Amino acid sequence: MSIYYIPSINLLGRGCLNEVKNPIKSLGAKKAFIVSDKFLSSNGTVKKVTDLLDEIGIEFIIYDDVKPNPTVTNVNVGLKILKKENCDFVITIGGGSPQDCGKAISILATNGGVTKDYEGVNKTIQKCLPIVAITTTAGTSAEVTINYVVTDEDRHVKMIMVDTNSLATITVNDPELMLSKPAALTAATGMDALTHAVEAVVAKGAYDVTNSTALYAIKQIFDFLPRAVKDGSDIEAREQMCYACFLNGIAFSNAGLGNVHAMAHQLGGLYDLPHGVCNAMLLSIVQEENAKGVPAKFRPIAEVIGMDIACKSDQECVNFVINKIKSLSEEVGIPKSLKDIGVDSPNYELLAENAMKDACAGANPVFFSKEKLIELFKKIA
Repeated sequence: MSIYYIPSINLLGRGCLNEVKNPIKSLGAKKAFIVSDKFLSSNGTVKKVTDLLDEIGIEFIIYDDVKPNPTVTNVNVGLKILKKENCDFVITIGGGSPQDCGKAISILATNGGVTKDYEGVNKTIQKCLPIVAITTTAGTSAEVTINYVVTDEDRHVKMIMVDTNSLATITVNDPELMLSKPAALTAATGMDALTHAVEAVVAKGAYDVTNSTALYAIKQIFDFLPRAVKDGSDIEAREQMCYACFLNGIAFSNAGLGNVHAMAHQLGGLYDLPHGVCNAMLLSIVQEENAKGVPAKFRPIAEVIGMDIACKSDQECVNFVINKIKSLSEEVGIPKSLKDIGVDSPNYELLAENAMKDACAGANPVFFSKEKLIELFKKIA
């Protein structure tokens, strides 16, 4: 038996933000705590949401100090404001950072304690406050998953929380909110999405339902990410990337991820690096290693991205997939090494030790020793 988790209400497609008023009213809540960042406040994105709240008579308070890798401090400050203002639901606006920060705040509001108490899998008792998750990037899928990530500044690690109680109530995936995203951010978040989908297929917990959505997402990402990077105003490409991210989000939320994320989390936590870029640099390297243990899992991936797999060996399918991932990463301009993004002397021992403890590592189909992780980290140095 499998349990499949997905938010109750999901709005998808061009202009769908304008349809969120009635779902919000159905919550019966009175005052929204809006979690976002300074850029989205300054460019008018947050105002698009608050204008809708004004139309339906919902009060709100805005907290827009979230960092690109949200921290325990971000969560604690936000929680204090939420309590002071007596907010009874949360609206998250942005990419993975506001989504994750908002989830953590909402969980603490109903469960108490501190974020570290809930590191790991299903550590809470109470459902979080209702969350309306409005994404502005096609990449993290944080709006639809049971996962959230918060950086512990003291330990310099990203804490991974996998918790069904953190699932949003309403999600909004409107490509019109993504048209202004620069090419580099589009590329990084798009490759993050590809990583989610590939890891969901390869993960230990994958099954037919999760594979069906993840494989379709992989196809769409290969077809439409280069277009979205080349022309940010290509609304069809943006919309198809929205669909892909929604589908791979519900796939990995239920199937799990793997060692790409386990390793990328450590790079982000220790060196404050962009999550999507770290995933992209590691994706082909980790999957080459995984393929030694589960080569057959790469056959359906090869097929959806254009290979006629009839009469082809598993290894031929693996090689095709790895080469296509490398080509896509190069086409959209992902950096090739840690040196390219400012890390000259990585602490391989610490990175590997922390990766082995990461919650995502358990879903990887092949066990990686500390020595193997060090070897793989060195390949992107």
